[in-house]
Amino acid sequence: MANSTPSDLVRLAVPNKGRISVPIMDLLEKSGLHLGESGERKLIVKTLDPGVEILFARPIDIPAYVENGAADIGITGHDMVRERNAAVDEMLDLQFGKARLVLAVMEDSPFHQVGDLKGARIATEFPIITETFFAEQGIAVTIVPVAGACELTPHLGVADAIVDLTSSGTTMRTNNLRILEEILVTSTQVIANRTARLQKADKINEVLLALESVIRASGQCYLMMNVQRSALADVKKTLPGLSGPTVMEVASSEDLVAVHAVVDEHCVYQLINQLKQAGARDILVMAIERMIR
Repeated sequence: MANSTPSDLVRLAVPNKGRISVPIMDLLEKSGLHLGESGERKLIVKTLDPGVEILFARPIDIPAYVENGAADIGITGHDMVRERNAAVDEMLDLQFGKARLVLAVMEDSPFHQVGDLKGARIATEFPIITETFFAEQGIAVTIVPVAGACELTPHLGVADAIVDLTSSGTTMRTNNLRILEEILVTSTQVIANRTARLQKADKINEVLLALESVIRASGQCYLMMNVQRSALADVKKTLPGLSGPTVMEVASSEDLVAVHAVVDEHCVYQLINQLKQAGARDILVMAIERMIR
C-alpha cells in the first residue's frame, strides 16, 4: 500500500501522455487549477491552490494510485478503471475522450458472431477486460497482449480477432476490420479514493465543482441585448435559453429592457439574425468559461 497524502492536501493524478492528456490540462487551467511550476513536467507539481497538487502518471496506473491512496482523486478513462479492476468511485463524467471498446475481425473472416471465436487468438491492450468478457460468454480463447497497433495483428497472422478502442470506426474500416460486438463504452472520468472521498470531502467537492463548471460551460454562449417592450414577447419566443431568458429594466429608458440568455454556441449564427428581426438590438455574444448551477 502506498502512503496516503497529507490530511490537508488533495493530490490529483492526471495522465502524463496519451489522447486525453491535452484536454485534461486545458480543463485544469480553465477551472483555475493553474500549475504553480513551469517548464519540464515533474512527477508531482504544485498548483496555485496550496491545497491541491498534481501527480503525473500513466493513464493505466491512475486507477491503482487512486485505489491505494497515492492519489486522492484522478482523471482517466473508464476503460482504464475497468482494466485495473480498481475499487474506486467514479465521481464525474467529463464528457470527452469518448470511445467504444469493440471486438473486431477481418472483413473476410469466417467469424460472424462471438460464439464462432472458440479457441481463437484475441489481440488486445485490454487483457483483463477481454478475458472477463469471454469468460462471461463461456468461450475459451487465447489472449495475445499487445502494446499498440492492435489493428494490424490480424493482417500479420498474430491474432484472429482484436479487442480495441474506436471512436468513429474509421480506423477499423481503413484496416478492413468488421466489428462483431461492443464490449463497453468509455469516456474520461474523475475517480476518487473511497476513504479520501469521506475524509477530504470538502476539498474534493471543491475541485469537482470547479471541473464540472467548465464542462457545463463548454459549447455555451452568453447573449445580451436590448429589446423594446413591444417586441419582448417575440424575442422570448426566439430564444432557446437553458431556463428562459432573464429580463431586466434599463435605467435610462422606460421603453427598453435588457435580455440575457445562455444558448448553445451552434445556434448563434442563425439566432443573431432571428433576434434582430424579432426586434432585438445592441446584441452582444460572450464566451462562457464556467457555469455553476
